[in-house]
Amino acid sequence: MDFRSTLKDKFGLDTVDYHYQLSKDELFNEALAHDRGRIRADGPDDEPKAYATKLGVNGPLVYYTDPTCTGRPVQDTFAVAWPEVEDSVWWKKDFKKFDPKHFGPLLERVVAHLNAKNARLYVEDVYCGWDPAYAVPYRFVGEYATHAMFAKNMFAHDIEGVEDEETKRWTLINVPSFHCDPERDGTLSKRAVIMDFKNQVGLVLGRADYCGVNKKTMFTVMNYLMPGMGELSMHSSANVGKRGDGAVLFGLSGTGKTTLSADPDRELIGDDEHAWTATGVSNFEGGCYAKLIDLDKDAEPIIAAALSMPGTIIENVPPLPGKPLEETDPQDLDLTDGSITENTRFSYPLECNPNVADGARGPHPETIIFLTADAFGVLPPVSVLDPEQAMYHFVSGFTAKLGGTEVGVTEPTAAFSACFGAPFMARPPSVYAELLAKKMKEHNSRCILLNTGWSGGVYGVGKRISIKHTRALLNAALEGELDAGKVDYITHPIFKLRIPTSCPDVPSDILDPRDTWEDKDAYDAQAEKLRQMFRQNYEAKGLGELGIPAVM
Repeated sequence: MDFRSTLKDKFGLDTVDYHYQLSKDELFNEALAHDRGRIRADGPDDEPKAYATKLGVNGPLVYYTDPTCTGRPVQDTFAVAWPEVEDSVWWKKDFKKFDPKHFGPLLERVVAHLNAKNARLYVEDVYCGWDPAYAVPYRFVGEYATHAMFAKNMFAHDIEGVEDEETKRWTLINVPSFHCDPERDGTLSKRAVIMDFKNQVGLVLGRADYCGVNKKTMFTVMNYLMPGMGELSMHSSANVGKRGDGAVLFGLSGTGKTTLSADPDRELIGDDEHAWTATGVSNFEGGCYAKLIDLDKDAEPIIAAALSMPGTIIENVPPLPGKPLEETDPQDLDLTDGSITENTRFSYPLECNPNVADGARGPHPETIIFLTADAFGVLPPVSVLDPEQAMYHFVSGFTAKLGGTEVGVTEPTAAFSACFGAPFMARPPSVYAELLAKKMKEHNSRCILLNTGWSGGVYGVGKRISIKHTRALLNAALEGELDAGKVDYITHPIFKLRIPTSCPDVPSDILDPRDTWEDKDAYDAQAEKLRQMFRQNYEAKGLGELGIPAVM
């Protein structure tokens, strides 16, 4: 059955104008001609959303979201609370229950809206996952050619060997022109992102046109599906070394996940979303979705070069003052300009990276890295975790956010995000922790906590651990040079972490964080303060009730 018949039979779409599997060049021109909506808070709903640069179709497409949706609309993100799935979902403030009695009628109204306007719809058939053993066929159906181009960038194509494709297929219907009525539709506002795990349907409605919604919605779906297969989905980067040694790096924003996984001596599997299955680690995605704000082109040459490549999408980077985009070279755009949002983005396919693992797949990881940027300045730069500590730190997902923009505010704040990606984790965090522990045991994977944050004092007093030393610590961990029997350890008296006493190319006097503080009593007080934050998070989230051992 072709896609038209399927969409008609399943949803009732029958008077729409389909544009199926267009090339990127075709989508580029369609976006310029037809993508319309609001791009200014006081602007109309029919302004162009997509623009060409001086390079035209041979360069990036520049796209602007609705000003109220420059990131994921977490407060308007739901899953349908069918009885069959309700008890297995991790419900939280950024993943709420949607009443099943509202979903069917809402979907019918969306379809009637599209049929009535003879909507121009772009359809892309792609896959979430490179391994046919679990890959999920993903059909994007949406009003914006930019979003279709994004789906073509960000997901895998032509995966052979996927069985029962129609049975497994998920369909995402993205309709910016449909504005919800909360009283009638059961939403909280005029927009909504809704996942129906029972019927394998996603809806993105209203002013929710941030490109990342089309990626993270499907990632959330995979985080629900994979544990049901007995496999682990991960918000992580991954790479593989020259001797075939795999590594997975978990970390929240600002901890170095993307930077540290991009290593000229290691092949990149991917930078954001992966599965660890019976055959190894594989990427969910076919592309990368990088932050652009304050990009250092010398430090990130791959992203810098891709900015001028065709088939890529620059999101929410403002035009230069007084200069039309069509006269602007993309390399001249001001990547420090956060006037629209600090969350400026760039979508590009994996093949823009010259050093990608074949098939975006790799072996079982020898090493699991948890990255944290401790702005309190008290965690060791490297620690070796035992299995119980690994589970604890995985479900804690700690990093520290720096002080705000107010003058004189330097006090950091703790950020805890379970599994290093709580908003996307559709099941309780213990589900992923148990899978991680099981796979680490099966494959004898070591686990390392790597602190890329501050030493010698809190942020504003101490100094950030140098990237040179962080790289040396990471390399030593990957090569097994920090394993038991190869190095001596001390145990941190407060955090109970095992700290190696030496590491190649790293001064020994920075390995024990207490030694880097002039005021030892101040260090002890700050360390005790952070330990208490860990304990409060543990209690507040009921991690003990989920079977996670309290290790500090």
